[in-house]
Amino acid sequence: MPHEKNLEKANAAVLSLRKKINTAYYPHYHMAPYAGWMNDPNGLIYFKGLYHVFYQHNPYSAEWGPMHWGHLTSEDLIHWRHHPIALAPGDNWDRDGCFSGCAVENDGKLYLVYTGHHWLGEPLDDNQIYQVQCLAVSEDGFNFEKKGIIVKPPADFAHFRDPKVWFQNGSWWMICGARDEKDQGQLLLYNTDDIEDWDDSTFTIMFKPEDKNIFMCECPEAFFLKDKFVLIVSPQGKQSDGYSYQNLFQSGSYIGEWTPGDDFTNYTRFTEMDLGHDFYGPQTLVAPDGRRILIGWMNMWESNMPTKDHNWSGLLTVPREVTIDEETGKLICVPIRELVSIRQEHVYIPPQYFQNNSQMRLVDNCSACEVNIMWGLENSTAEKYGLWLGKGLEIFVDNQAKRLVVNRNYSEHVISGYRSCPLPNSPYLQLQIFFDCSSVEVFVNNGVAVLTSRIYPQHGDRALSAFSINGQACLVQCDIWGLAKAIAV
Repeated sequence: MPHEKNLEKANAAVLSLRKKINTAYYPHYHMAPYAGWMNDPNGLIYFKGLYHVFYQHNPYSAEWGPMHWGHLTSEDLIHWRHHPIALAPGDNWDRDGCFSGCAVENDGKLYLVYTGHHWLGEPLDDNQIYQVQCLAVSEDGFNFEKKGIIVKPPADFAHFRDPKVWFQNGSWWMICGARDEKDQGQLLLYNTDDIEDWDDSTFTIMFKPEDKNIFMCECPEAFFLKDKFVLIVSPQGKQSDGYSYQNLFQSGSYIGEWTPGDDFTNYTRFTEMDLGHDFYGPQTLVAPDGRRILIGWMNMWESNMPTKDHNWSGLLTVPREVTIDEETGKLICVPIRELVSIRQEHVYIPPQYFQNNSQMRLVDNCSACEVNIMWGLENSTAEKYGLWLGKGLEIFVDNQAKRLVVNRNYSEHVISGYRSCPLPNSPYLQLQIFFDCSSVEVFVNNGVAVLTSRIYPQHGDRALSAFSINGQACLVQCDIWGLAKAIAV
């Protein structure tokens, strides 16, 4: 069988590449590829007692290439285990890539719905592609039988990918990212009573952004929270606007209403889900206790990725619980509570004032740490105050601009620049920060904002310090924990 042979070849390749990886920046507790390339998380689901996370994967190289589906599982959303590759390209319908998709359970089986990708002309020529939605089925969640094409693109649609499927009101529903002949991004909606049999001649445009610069809507995600319908999308082509939309592409949400047979009505504007340098293509799953859990890709297209030289590339974020703030109506993302289980040695820093132009070392090596720190905004007069990690990263309050800033500068990798968010309307700035070997995730005031970025400190340059420049800073609380390894190196 072609698929079995392609899987055998791909798994042999990733095992061989694994022997060559450099682990200097390999994470302690974030999901990463066994070796090779990783991008979008796919097929997030809880199935037969395990959390499954699939991901876009090139087992042959740390560069983007022929997309496979890598596979990780966990019993607790914290400790992750690598498994053999789940899907490999090479059949007639997916010969150049098994692109992004989703997972659903049906009749006790695990169904993967994914995009089969074809280059019609030269490889990497996006003007000459053909994309279809495909199906693969598994009894055990590990070994998949490909079923082939289930939905073909409408006429004049070449870019047609990233299916999201869910069951509601007795029917299966599918939204796909698309790009029409006028280069306008949109989401197309299909439905069926039989997940293996779709009528692709009938569809509706579920969503089309008002911004005409958006030429593609990738990685759609849709779900209900309470009585609200949440639509997440990763638009391509959105122009920067002040501090907003600074990355090449963004991922954000709309909150509104939708019922089968009706249009999606959004009553919020597009809101970025993460304001850092590196966040894209998030997906969600529902935990057994009903929590909605989100995971995103922790990189950005066309950015420098130093670990490519180490024979691996790409991380996924820590799992985040998603809720809606009842007062503001906005999405809130916080790290899942299970992360406390890997806390180890604890460092307590007593409340104090940092005086003008002062610095205090908090820990000597913050390679895998959780930092919970609170600053008193009303009693902090410093022009600039916060945290330094080595010489390359600073997380600080800019009191002139009234913003929290994450600034990184790794000139040896030609990586520099900052991302920021407004200071909260509160007397206090509370930060929960997760550092790993090559990443930082900053959760602001219980999830009102998140900033996620990749970092690349040199060896021995991971000391964490607090500082205050041109005035005093009021430290109200600070606790630091080392974090245990939760993914194999």
